[in-house]
Amino acid sequence: MTMNGQGATADPQLQQFIEVESQKQRFQQLVHQMTEVCWEKCMDKPGPKMDSRTEMCFVNCVERFIDSSQFILNRLEQTQRGKGSFSESMSD
Repeated sequence: MTMNGQGATADPQLQQFIEVESQKQRFQQLVHQMTEVCWEKCMDKPGPKMDSRTEMCFVNCVERFIDSSQFILNRLEQTQRGKGSFSESMSD
């Protein structure tokens, strides 16, 4: 066990486990949100088979969702690096 900068005892393995679990949770939330958005956009009438138009809609929806999520994350990182904190960047 080591001491972190705030004086509390922290186990590096526990910290890594928590970070991994947090990442898994964020990923699951992203998948759930993406599924909901793309289902509403692409699935007109559920049936036993998906036609090619609906399949292409899902593919495009997922790709655009990932692209836009990545763009937003990159933009937030750039803003935070340039301004120092998220709260300052939101006041632009």
